[in-house]
Amino acid sequence: MGTPPLKHIFECFIKPHPPIQDSNQICYLAHWDICMLSLNYIQKGLLFKKPTSSLVNQPDFIENLLIKLKHSLSLTLFHYYPLSGRLVTHKTQDPPSYTVFVDCKNSPGAKFIYATLDITIDDILSPIDVPPIVQSFFDHHKAVNHDDHTMSLLSIQVTELLDGVFIGCSMNHCIGDGTAYWNFFNTLSEIFQNNASVPVSISHQPIHNRWFPEGYGPIINLPFKHHDEFIQRYKAPILRERIFHFSAESIAKLKAKANKESNTNKISSFQSLSALVWRSITRSRQLQPDQKTTCNLAINNRTRMEPAIPKDYFGNSLYAVSAEATVKELLEKDLGWAAWKIHLAIANHDDKVVRGSVEKWLESPIVYRLDMILDPSSVMMGSSPRFNMYGNEFGMGKALAVRSGYANKSDGKVTSYPGQEGGGSIDLEVCLSPDKMMVLESDEEFMSSVSVFNPLF
Repeated sequence: MGTPPLKHIFECFIKPHPPIQDSNQICYLAHWDICMLSLNYIQKGLLFKKPTSSLVNQPDFIENLLIKLKHSLSLTLFHYYPLSGRLVTHKTQDPPSYTVFVDCKNSPGAKFIYATLDITIDDILSPIDVPPIVQSFFDHHKAVNHDDHTMSLLSIQVTELLDGVFIGCSMNHCIGDGTAYWNFFNTLSEIFQNNASVPVSISHQPIHNRWFPEGYGPIINLPFKHHDEFIQRYKAPILRERIFHFSAESIAKLKAKANKESNTNKISSFQSLSALVWRSITRSRQLQPDQKTTCNLAINNRTRMEPAIPKDYFGNSLYAVSAEATVKELLEKDLGWAAWKIHLAIANHDDKVVRGSVEKWLESPIVYRLDMILDPSSVMMGSSPRFNMYGNEFGMGKALAVRSGYANKSDGKVTSYPGQEGGGSIDLEVCLSPDKMMVLESDEEFMSSVSVFNPLF
């Protein structure tokens, strides 16, 4: 028998409470935001186990959860008001320009969905691969960010399982990056736990004034006449998606090995793990020895700017840095050599490099498309194990797992999460073609560092 269908019970729209001020009706976008127009939404969510008491009085439990979540969302949107708006475009023909911004005036607000699915937590966590049904836990499936002219910038979907609840969030990537996304999610959880009825002070007060280099902003024109000139709807190939767990002890061993082999103490835990992934996936692809391969890592610019951009800056401040090598170099040299290449790529990403990239973009604006940044010989490390994912609670205790939707996945995309047990452990969500995944699962170097962990026990 196949997986039962997901049932949409209801949906509605949630506005900020109290209503936002007139001065906040318009939110302009920085270049870091605009270049995301052709990519997918950010889709991440948390799986919770229903409290034992709820199984006795199930209708009351879910009804109270939904009421409280909707109210908490309205209070959260008061602080994160751009998420209640819609994208608007102003165009001119001569000269051609295409200006995109967020308009919160008369917007219906953020979308809220309640759905049910007759499967269990075990049906999600027990299979070796992440089951495809998880993609249905997120709204805006396959949408690109530019679609928000007619869709919500934010959608929260609560999917009730037989013994659990999944809270999935889809956020337009033009509005914010992973740092902004998890600051919003953390605030939603904080307000929910505080049981507040009116707006209260929060830990992450978002800063909405967009960052522009001197002499630019707040309006950026794209040199296009129509969105068909820059929008591409990328279709992901057939992929296997699997979660690999790395314990804190295993990562510590990788870090010690990488630093010893490079005769340094500067290589971080994540750089060591990224080197392992880069080498292992490259080996699984069986590429030609002289072929170039890269390890790309999404990197937060906030702390690399001088002066630094505040950590609560609500927007995108994201670039990808790259370490490059030939396949022969990468696989014949040791882990420490690869980790040092990654370390240098990150260490050299400073204020001068960031500002240079911004100036280059502003001189010749482009919109990123997945086919521009995908390479069949590359690995893309996204998200971060530093984000506070498991600190989010909604009356059901600590989440059992983090999962993601369809968005922005490709062969070689690796998404990083903190391990559920904490302590420096990391989960990697790896996407590969089925034949390459099979080889990776037999890779001795890689699998010897993978740990066994079951959040149900």
